[in-house]
Amino acid sequence: MRSKTNKEITYTSEIRVRFVETDPLGIVWHGNYIQYFEDGREAFGRHHGISYLDQKDHNFSTPIVKSSSEHKLPLRYGDVATVKTIYIDSRAAKMVFRYEIFNPEGQLVCTGETIQVFVELGGEMSLTIPDFFLDWKRKVGLLDE
Repeated sequence: MRSKTNKEITYTSEIRVRFVETDPLGIVWHGNYIQYFEDGREAFGRHHGISYLDQKDHNFSTPIVKSSSEHKLPLRYGDVATVKTIYIDSRAAKMVFRYEIFNPEGQLVCTGETIQVFVELGGEMSLTIPDFFLDWKRKVGLLDE
């Protein structure tokens, strides 16, 4: 599912809480939400044509330099949760994603954000937006040219 509003692009995917992700009470350990953000980001990338493999094909990686999360309600073993991944457009050489995770009842359980930068596979951080990413922004309608 795709929507574009005010320089944002979203994608919604689902994850199933696995036993290994929970504590003895069957509640998801808070550190696993970062992995759910990654699951959402990977689904977003595959759907919108900007996956990690696409980035690698252009000799870039995009490590996370900042992450945050806010927990509101628990997820439990066996829950099928919805992860809404929101790309926030930036004029800087970075990718900003926000996340909203919902439980099976549709209640918001966690929000978060990650920031990634572009690093050439040789290790040099890019201070300008790589051409392949500018092309992607044009393709999805984020550049007004």
